[in-house]
Amino acid sequence: MLKKLMTGCVLLCMLLLYALPADAEGEAVISDGVFIGEKDVSGMTVEEAEAYVESEVEALASSTITIQMGSDSVTTTWAQLGLTWVNTDLVQEISELGTTGNIIRRYKEQKDLENQGTNYEIEYELDEDAEEAFVKSLAVYNSEPVEGTIHMADDGSLYVEGGTDGMTLDVDATLVSLKEHLLTLEAGDAVIQATADTESPTLTAELLSQMTDVLGTATTSYASSTSNRAQNVQNGTSKINGTLLMPGESFSVTEAVAPFTEENGYALAASYEAGQVVESYGGGICQVSTTLYNAVLKAELQVDKRYNHTMLVTYVDPSKDAAIAEGLMDFVFTNNLDYPVYIAGSAWSGTLTFTIYGVETRASNQTLKFVSETISQTDPATNITLSANTSQSVGYLVQVQSAHQGLSAVLWKEIYIDGVLSETVQVNSSTYTASPAIYEVGVATSNTALSSALYTAIAANDLSQVQYLITYGVASETESETTQSETEQTETTEQTETTAETTAETTAETTAETTAETTAETTAETTAETTAEASAETSGETVVVE
Repeated sequence: MLKKLMTGCVLLCMLLLYALPADAEGEAVISDGVFIGEKDVSGMTVEEAEAYVESEVEALASSTITIQMGSDSVTTTWAQLGLTWVNTDLVQEISELGTTGNIIRRYKEQKDLENQGTNYEIEYELDEDAEEAFVKSLAVYNSEPVEGTIHMADDGSLYVEGGTDGMTLDVDATLVSLKEHLLTLEAGDAVIQATADTESPTLTAELLSQMTDVLGTATTSYASSTSNRAQNVQNGTSKINGTLLMPGESFSVTEAVAPFTEENGYALAASYEAGQVVESYGGGICQVSTTLYNAVLKAELQVDKRYNHTMLVTYVDPSKDAAIAEGLMDFVFTNNLDYPVYIAGSAWSGTLTFTIYGVETRASNQTLKFVSETISQTDPATNITLSANTSQSVGYLVQVQSAHQGLSAVLWKEIYIDGVLSETVQVNSSTYTASPAIYEVGVATSNTALSSALYTAIAANDLSQVQYLITYGVASETESETTQSETEQTETTEQTETTAETTAETTAETTAETTAETTAETTAETTAETTAEASAETSGETVVVE
């Protein structure tokens, strides 16, 4: 009986010992084995535990969260996201473990804590609207892809600047990432990567750096051009230089260089119009399109539209030209390759060159040759047109246009493999109209007989007769009447004079014809020399209006 009594007393003392946990000063403390998060708060007073929890809440609330999208970002704090401590009775709850209820319950709770402990979390809430607004604020950094650029450096090499990706924020996916991080409830600054849809540019530095192969190049000379024509060639070339043509993209020369106005940088120069040479703004621009055409042929890009000139030009072989006329004729081609092409053009010191750069995919043992074949032609030597100029006196005879040969031609592309002709393909066919040498003849005179004779010769396009009349003229009507009156008075004298006159006329005509031929040749040569430069220019000028 005494033994049982003693055992009960010991048990009661132990229960009282566990039921009244206190610090050294006797103040009630939190039981052993109690954790808030990873923090062991055993032995803390209620005030100490509350101070700890409040410091944790403050540390988390002031921590920053940054969402990064590319090189851009937005930052906020947990407090700005509406962070709220929900279970504010947490400390009171854990302070009652093993300290409330009957003695048996308190004992049991303290034994459980001693054996396995227990963990409590600080519970938070966030403002979902604030979270979504924070994520959406990053959308201001959405961007389109920026294409890379390529241009010709002063040393003649291609200079490349790479493009950048375009980015579009995925709000929903980024919001999920933010919520996942907030669930960790870790104090301290954090960086979250936004989820964004990326769109890469077509032209990247990597692609552009590959475009160093010369696919085709062509050069023509404009050294004999007038200053105005040279200006037009240079101006038109500058408007095409630097063109980057994507796969499947077409290019119109007329759209690139028009309008042909003084305001657009063009000057008056000789051009073709209705089979004649005239002055117009942009004269010479067809040499630009022609030179580019030959580079395009060598690069084997797809030619969509090409017109030959109405009359032959001198700077390329027949069928190698490409005429343009605003609203009527155009040179259009398409980049039918798998890679972009870059068109570099230069016009300097009388030399015009176009070079097309890209990625060479053709076999290295293949070469091309373009051959112009003349099918038929006319002789321009006898093609002369005389035009009366009523504002110029008799004696004025000027060649205003040289004769142009009529001609039909075909252009062939010869394909060689290892230097051996493998295939011949017709590229185009062209027909050029014959154009006469045009002379202006002055007809202003008081001598009606001479004027009439000149008109007759002009109508017959008889240059030699015009030259004869200019040199020797004809008797006036007054002189003829006087001679007739005198011959009626003396028959013998008339017969003698008539015989003498006939003989003289015969001799004079023979001499005059010989002289006229010599004079005609000399005059023609002199006139040709005078207009040689103009002829050289006009034979290669641009088509304006047909």
